[in-house]
Amino acid sequence: KVVDVPQIEIEEQVVEVPVAKHVHVPMIQKVQKIVDVPQIEIEEQVVEVPVAKQVQVPMIQKVQKVVDVPQIEIEEQVVEVPVAKHVHVPMIQKVQKIVDVPQIEIEEQVVEVPVAKQVQVPMIQKVQKVVDVPQ
Repeated sequence: KVVDVPQIEIEEQVVEVPVAKHVHVPMIQKVQKIVDVPQIEIEEQVVEVPVAKQVQVPMIQKVQKVVDVPQIEIEEQVVEVPVAKHVHVPMIQKVQKIVDVPQIEIEEQVVEVPVAKQVQVPMIQKVQKVVDVPQ
């Protein structure tokens, strides 16, 4: 025969457990203690303070006064002073020189130029020629 046996299921659960703690609380004690307190000594000293005095200040008054100031008159006079100057004057020398001068001789020639009309017109042509002229 088959028998059903129940199975055990384990379930875990976190449970907070309060912990009792021992805390040391300090105990206050009052103790008397003798303390030396320094004494304050007051020393007085006489200091002279200057006293402000009222002094009468003389009043300055400006008065205009007319004064004659002598004027200086300047008189100019032109005086001619001769000045001695040394001037170098160049000396000019005349020298004769014979120079050949080319002479130009104009020679005219009559040249016949044919025209398209077959009319003959004389034409003048000027030619320059260098000629030595004896002196």
